[in-house]
Amino acid sequence: QVQLVETGGGLVQAGDSLRLSCAASGRTSSMYRMGWFRQAPGKEREFVAAITWSLGITSYADSVKGRFTISRDNAKNTVYLQVNSLKPEDTAVYYCAAKTCCSDYRYRENYDYWGQGTQVTVSS
Repeated sequence: QVQLVETGGGLVQAGDSLRLSCAASGRTSSMYRMGWFRQAPGKEREFVAAITWSLGITSYADSVKGRFTISRDNAKNTVYLQVNSLKPEDTAVYYCAAKTCCSDYRYRENYDYWGQGTQVTVSS
């Protein structure tokens, strides 16, 4: 089992930045890729970014390319999501997820473990 805990959300103004963190514990050696998803009220949970745990290869949704950066610190078992130039439409609960193998990282059903989420609210 892998446990994931997200922190770093908050209420910010448009144009501000935040850094979200996701601390992993448990069988972290089984993790192949980590991802961030978000879910806005009344909408489906959508893919934001992903990173492979060993090589640090990153992938992003088109809607966040150039504004969001995913990174990881293997020594701390932590993955980060730096979110810049925030817009009101970025308002959502942001979830961290981990997958143990190699299926398509863009789909939530392919992830094995999930955190509880952290709220990001962007005011205009």
